[in-house]
Amino acid sequence: MEDYEIVLGARGDRRLTATDYIQRMVPDFIEFHGDRLYGDDRAVIAGIGSVAGVPVTVIGIEKGKTTAERIRRNFGSAHPEGYRKSLRLMKQAAKFHRPVLCIVDTAGAFCGVDAEEHGQGRAIADNLFEMADLATPILSLIIGEGGSGGALALCHSDRIWMMEDAYFSVVSPESCANILWKSTEKAAEAAKSLGLTAAKLHKAGLIDRVCRNDERKKLAADIAEELTRLAELPMPELLEGRYRRFRRVGY
Repeated sequence: MEDYEIVLGARGDRRLTATDYIQRMVPDFIEFHGDRLYGDDRAVIAGIGSVAGVPVTVIGIEKGKTTAERIRRNFGSAHPEGYRKSLRLMKQAAKFHRPVLCIVDTAGAFCGVDAEEHGQGRAIADNLFEMADLATPILSLIIGEGGSGGALALCHSDRIWMMEDAYFSVVSPESCANILWKSTEKAAEAAKSLGLTAAKLHKAGLIDRVCRNDERKKLAADIAEELTRLAELPMPELLEGRYRRFRRVGY
């Protein structure tokens, strides 16, 4: 499958969303709301539950499926209050020694005027800053789109896993093509150059595992096992490993 075909497939109407993954992997999920500052962002689902018996904090970006639900979820493009909500739950997780599972599926953070007025850039930066030293294991799973800073804000993790037909990129192929060639007609060429597929990112060492679609039934058990293993590490070793993981990117 060509790179741009993977991108288009990741945007497909029939894909499983974060809610689907949560329902399948976290049957006892309890959702929390609000950032305790401005409001609640329905594009971000956050709460607690257990994955294969392991207590976790779960944070997912939800696109919705029907037109009405997608409008309600802002098509999976979070406002600043969504990222502040996620950070509030992550800090709570560290306080109670719960690992964090982030389920990522977004074309990017919302770029409207109101989002900028409410501190979108600062909210994303705060997530990255705080996650660097968050004293609990973090695993991020990219299930569809992993676009720009909106996705990265939930991916400063100890482990990044991707579904085999997902993508993860600093910019969309269309935006990249528009910047470089002043036309979106070369989006397929841009996608190929960006190296945004799970296979390419794994080969480059930017993600830790490519998850096949036929592995979904055992995904919860694999996540629980990985989080348990990370939780057994001494905290200084866990944080140092997270730091080194991102320092070696590009080398």
